[in-house]
Amino acid sequence: MALTGPAAVVLLILVGSWELVRVKRRKQTGTPLAETYVNEVTAMFYGTKRIELDHRDTVSMMREQDAQGAPPSGVDLDAGTAVVPVSRSGRSRNPAGPAIPGSS
Repeated sequence: MALTGPAAVVLLILVGSWELVRVKRRKQTGTPLAETYVNEVTAMFYGTKRIELDHRDTVSMMREQDAQGAPPSGVDLDAGTAVVPVSRSGRSRNPAGPAIPGSS
């Protein structure tokens, strides 16, 4: 029973070395076994590691979507110009009234 810890470490080193050889020969795909072992052992002692692993699994299952930011603008940094689209509606978008006195 006293050699269980050191034997596990030696086994982990052997498996990690074998996986490095397979990666160099480009025969391995997926998550390495040694990495999975270390993550699971760490998750036994640290609850936050389990949360991190679960989050990583969840994110890997989600599909990627394009960012939903502002529409593309006509900003040219080299020339120092910007094109701002103007609304074609007759109403002002400012609920407080016109921004410049005398304009409507």
